[in-house]
Amino acid sequence: MPSYAYTAKDAVGNVRQGNMYAENEQEFRAKIREKGLYVSDFKERRTDVKTVKKFKTKDLAFCTRQLAAMLTSGLTLVKALDILCKEQESEAARNVWRDVYENVQKGESFSDALEVHGGVFPTLFSAMVGAGEASGSLDVIMQRLSDYYANQNKISNTIKSAMIYPIILVILTVAVVIGVFVFIMPTFTDLYEDENQMPMLTKAMVGIGNFLVSYWYIVISLTAALIFAFIYGMKVPSFRLKWDRFIIKGPGFGKLVVKIYTARFAQTMASLYSSGLPMVECLKRSSDTLNNSYISLKFRDIIDEVKSGETLSSSVQRADIFDSMFCSIIFVGEEAGALDDILAKTAAYYDEEADSAVKRLCAMLEPVMLIVLGVVIGLVCGAFFPAMYGAFENVG
Repeated sequence: MPSYAYTAKDAVGNVRQGNMYAENEQEFRAKIREKGLYVSDFKERRTDVKTVKKFKTKDLAFCTRQLAAMLTSGLTLVKALDILCKEQESEAARNVWRDVYENVQKGESFSDALEVHGGVFPTLFSAMVGAGEASGSLDVIMQRLSDYYANQNKISNTIKSAMIYPIILVILTVAVVIGVFVFIMPTFTDLYEDENQMPMLTKAMVGIGNFLVSYWYIVISLTAALIFAFIYGMKVPSFRLKWDRFIIKGPGFGKLVVKIYTARFAQTMASLYSSGLPMVECLKRSSDTLNNSYISLKFRDIIDEVKSGETLSSSVQRADIFDSMFCSIIFVGEEAGALDDILAKTAAYYDEEADSAVKRLCAMLEPVMLIVLGVVIGLVCGAFFPAMYGAFENVG
């Protein structure tokens, strides 16, 4: 991706210099306008140096923890960034932090240096850094970011760990089904001189096995087409909206998914609101972190109502996204004037609820896979034993 070295003026006439990564000149100008700058000169610089596409939550947790420790110890931001850059294991990550370090050393703010890299850093990260710089409490903000990303990484690891067993069951089920139909059922034809003498179930399963052996490319093509159609559908707003609504409204698993979303929203909202960002911006950025188009659509109404003077608790209650207990907690926080503290405590509670929800979601998959395996084995037995007895009778 090319970078653009620019000279620009801000709204009050101060000259700003820096570098910005963008796919093309049009994207570069759009990003400059978003920052409220007026470019007087710029130059495209192409580089073969590799950079990361986006930092993972685990990487952000590590980086923010290191920065928080160094800033709390009294190191300057420039020195802390220099040390952090040297501690990066991958060359791509090192290049990104080196560029941030150089821009800050030239006089740019830390938040502006982060925004230069667009999608590499989450908008939440740069927004909270900007709030920390404005309030003069960057070390505190980095500690909050460290806690936030550590919690997010914990939830991510919990999901991955809990999904291992169901994934193994899915793979095993698919392997058993394919093995039965491809390798076992076709051998039954050797037990009969006339296939018409086969029991109906045996004949049906042998037919399925023969189809899979003869037309395997059709099965693979159809499966690939369905996967591609789903991936494409997720890019279509109307389909994505229906799918995201189904995720949180679905029977059985919907309430568990909502608990996970509630934990993530409470953590993000608590971190942003306690950093001093305006309520509207906190709501927008918090809803964006959930990556659910249905919830984002609902939050547009919530934000409009909050702008018009409605309380957050009543707006969230009407949106019918989160459970009533969470809405009541927000109401208590508003009445007590301690919304940030209430949200922080609520986030800790829903963290545990999210862990339980993840385990229960995965536990729901296990019996389904076991039932499928049982049905397959039952069909095999139902097809095998009559065929075997019939073959013995023919021999006799």
